[in-house]
Amino acid sequence: MSGTEEPLVEVDQLTAELDRVDPPTLLDVRWRLTGPPGRDDYALGHLPGAVFVDLDTALCGPPGAAGRHPLPDPAALQATLRAAGVRAGHPVVVYDGGDGLAAARAWWTLRWAGHRPVRLLQGGFAAWVAAGRPVSTEVPAPTSGDVEVRPGELPVLDAARAAALAAADDAVLLDVRAAPRYRGEVEPIDPVAGHVPGAANLPAGEYVGPDGRFPAADVLRERFAAAGVTDSRAVAAYCGSGVTAAQAVLALHLAGRPDAALYVGSWSNWVADPSRPVATGPTPGR
Repeated sequence: MSGTEEPLVEVDQLTAELDRVDPPTLLDVRWRLTGPPGRDDYALGHLPGAVFVDLDTALCGPPGAAGRHPLPDPAALQATLRAAGVRAGHPVVVYDGGDGLAAARAWWTLRWAGHRPVRLLQGGFAAWVAAGRPVSTEVPAPTSGDVEVRPGELPVLDAARAAALAAADDAVLLDVRAAPRYRGEVEPIDPVAGHVPGAANLPAGEYVGPDGRFPAADVLRERFAAAGVTDSRAVAAYCGSGVTAAQAVLALHLAGRPDAALYVGSWSNWVADPSRPVATGPTPGR
C-alpha cells in the first residue's frame, strides 16, 4: 500500500514472525453477534501466545443510545491493552474465527487509539488451523505493556455528520448491511427498518469473501466505485452497530482510501432518536 503500512498478514508470514526473538503481540478477538462467547472458543484452542480480548466489553463501550458497539472509554481501553501486553510501537496482530468482522473492528479500534503497527490475520483462526499450524490451550501471562491510547487517530462520524455526508454531492455514505435490511424490508435486530436518507448500499459480501478474505486492491476499487466512491468524494461507512462497517473501512484502506470514516454508532445509534428521518427502498440506480 502506498504511503501506509500493510494492514494484513498471511499465515506463512505470521508463522515466521512468531519465531523471532521479539514476536508480534497476538490478540484473539473471536466473537459472535449471537451464540456462545468467543472466550469459549479461545479456551478450546488459540494461536500460541495469543491473549483473548472481548469485543463487546473491552474494545467497545456499553450499549445504549450511542449504539450497540460504541467507542470504548480511552482509559479503560488503555488498561485492557496494557494487560494484554500491547507495547508502544510494537507490532500487534489481531485475529478472529475467520470472517474478519471482529478482527477488523479490533484493527480499527487500535488504529483509532493511535497504535501502530497493527495487522489482521487473513482468514483468521480457520486459516491458521487449515495450514496445520500449532494450537495451544495455555493462557499466557504477558508482561504489562506501555501503550498510550490517543483517541481520534482515525476519523469518526456522529449522526449529524453522517447525515451531512449522505446529503452531500461530493461525498458518499455507504450502508454495508444486507440489501433487504437497507431497503427496510426486514430488520432482525433494531427497532426500526430502513436506512439513512441519501446513503448508498454496498453489502459486505460485495467487497469481502465468505471466508473473510479481502480481494486485490484493484478489485476493491472497482467494487467501491460501483457504489459511487471516487477519489474526489469523501467516504464513510456504517452498518448495524459499527462492526461490519469497520471491515468496510479496512477494505477502503486497502483500496487506497485511508481517509475513510466510520459512523461508529451506525443504525443502532441512528434509530435511537425517533426524530431522525428514515428512508426505505433501493439505492437509486442500483
